Amino acid sequence: MELQAQLLILGQVALAMLLSSVVGLEREFAHKPAGLRTHMLLGGASALLTGLAFTIVRRYAATSDFPMLKVDPTVVIQAVVTAVGFLGVGTILRHGPEERVEGLTTSASLLFVAGIGVCVALGQTWLGVGATLLAFATLHLVRWIEGRIARR
Repeated sequence: MELQAQLLILGQVALAMLLSSVVGLEREFAHKPAGLRTHMLLGGASALLTGLAFTIVRRYAATSDFPMLKVDPTVVIQAVVTAVGFLGVGTILRHGPEERVEGLTTSASLLFVAGIGVCVALGQTWLGVGATLLAFATLHLVRWIEGRIARR
């Protein structure tokens, strides 16, 4: 892979990690099981794997050296979603006499930052930024609304 292409993917990974940190910080301040580092690494890994998948497509789809090779980059996105599901299950806890379930929002936020990472890797930077803002608003502002409702 050319140096320029590698640096582009590295920049996308860094941006995905930065955007994911916004969601991770909110989870960290809320003292949730998956916080800043987990969200950053997951967003970055999603961007890295997606970037590598599309590098493979560019490399092998344009050549007739491997006519039997079928390249489908969406398989990598499916694998990212599967891996996130595995991590998400680890954040979901059921406890207490009433069998209260916790961690669903954190699990969903992990899936969301993986989506942000994929957006960035696919060059959909503004979509990734907008999605980050929507996630933060959902996590932060909706918690505030829920608190107001609970006090009534």
